[in-house]
Amino acid sequence: MHARWEVKALRGSNLSARHAAKTVIVRPSGCLSTWKLIESESKAKKNPRGFGGQRPPISKSHKLTKTTKSERTGCRGMTTWKSGLSHSGHGTGWARITGKSNGTVKNQENFVITQTLAPRLTPIRAAIASFAFAAIAVVAIAADRPGPVTKEDPEAIRPFHVSVPEAELAQLRSRVIATKWPERETVTDQSQGVQLATMKALAHYWATDYDWRKCEAKLNALPQFITEIDGVDIHFIHVRSKHQHALPLIVTHGWPGSIIEQLKIIDPLTNPTAHGASASDAFDLVIPSMPGYGFSGKPTETGWDPARIAKAWIVLMKRLGYTRFVAQGGDWGDAVSEQMALQAPPELLGIHVNMPATVPADIAKALQYGEAPPSGLSAEERHAYDQLDSFYKTGLGYAIEMKNKPQTLYGIADSPIGLAAWILDHDAQSYELIARVFAGHSEGLTRDDVLDNITLYWVTGTAISSARLYWENKFAFFDPKHVTIPVAVSVFPDEIYAAPRTWTERAYPKLIYYNKLDEGGHFAAWERPQAFSAELRAAFKLLRDDKAMVLNK
Repeated sequence: MHARWEVKALRGSNLSARHAAKTVIVRPSGCLSTWKLIESESKAKKNPRGFGGQRPPISKSHKLTKTTKSERTGCRGMTTWKSGLSHSGHGTGWARITGKSNGTVKNQENFVITQTLAPRLTPIRAAIASFAFAAIAVVAIAADRPGPVTKEDPEAIRPFHVSVPEAELAQLRSRVIATKWPERETVTDQSQGVQLATMKALAHYWATDYDWRKCEAKLNALPQFITEIDGVDIHFIHVRSKHQHALPLIVTHGWPGSIIEQLKIIDPLTNPTAHGASASDAFDLVIPSMPGYGFSGKPTETGWDPARIAKAWIVLMKRLGYTRFVAQGGDWGDAVSEQMALQAPPELLGIHVNMPATVPADIAKALQYGEAPPSGLSAEERHAYDQLDSFYKTGLGYAIEMKNKPQTLYGIADSPIGLAAWILDHDAQSYELIARVFAGHSEGLTRDDVLDNITLYWVTGTAISSARLYWENKFAFFDPKHVTIPVAVSVFPDEIYAAPRTWTERAYPKLIYYNKLDEGGHFAAWERPQAFSAELRAAFKLLRDDKAMVLNK
């Protein structure tokens, strides 16, 4: 079998200026019109079959031809170049190439090259792969030694491609069709749980019309990677903006969410000029799957609580070469982001949360023991109290079970309909929205949105491993954590509770942004991606310049 060698070039700064980083993403500056291969070498190591037991030839002035180019990012975006070397076998190698732009020779750069075994691709997968430009080759090299990072290196950043076997999807449909249904609820509302009519409508669409491959194609059109941190493989999406001086941002999902929640905010945040914003509002975006979720590894030992995940995220951002960044999260993403802030690495400029931990101690005590609310609450504070009181009394059942006995939930690991119902029964407002969607109404989410997320849980087998985070967590979720770095808060009205400004200002002494929106709920980035993206641009504006240094003192 013949393979095609490809070299990936990314827009940005030269490698020579970033030798201090352990892992370097090579991003040559400018739109280099001519590239020449001046030296190449295999990385056969001890495997005699690697590269067919041969070394790629050394070629002085072997011209590279441009093979693919991202239409979204233009000539300063992500471009793939083919060296023309053809060998059999598997592995990686390295190439040193030089570029010219308008006749000016740029600095020589080291690039990792990878083998793509294109002849094995089916026509459908080939079509998908043509969009998955970042999953074809990864430009990651270790600056403290020659040659590319290898898989054996625990700090390797490896490209990732989603491909669920068709047999597994067929089995999923069969299981949905074979569901043994209970009788209808004896009430006309959701007070007994997820309603039968909603679940039957969901099951019918899931088994007949839903197409996971569309979601798979969307994921594979994005740069996805895997890297090992603290003994667990971490999957993440990493999209760099085409704009200069983009602010690096790591966004963390919650439960029962996933990276699916954040897909709609990727383009508005990395490509703001296409969405009515300024180039100065651009972000480089990192969206990881928490351990036990999605395509990340499942921990085989205890201890993976929000603080440990936060520590892993800091390692991830540094491994990607970022020396300054911000973090965002809602639900468990808030807990992780606040723990990052408490660990206070100097690289973290600030955080933004959309389900903040602000509940004062007297309010928390009254809620816990069913006491009357404290006197003197404002209308805004009393509304938040009532929301929390309702949630604690009627909406917390799923969290209690997952915190106490997550392993007991075998049913949601064995039944796709059981899993779907468990995921839908998160909070009343989100459930009502999803029920309307499956009743045919147009909402911020679609049927495909909902089933993309549920199907991800199913095909990755993470129903139980994701639930263990509740068992691991020892922090009171809504209690203030005494974060001392800059914090921004966006309040969506249909969240579990709408944090009042008074509580928020007390919880975060360096509150740099607070805004209450008119629409949106628990899954704000998913339901209202444009409004959510606008919130992040506004929230982090103060942290993009020298003012950030003053705020962090």
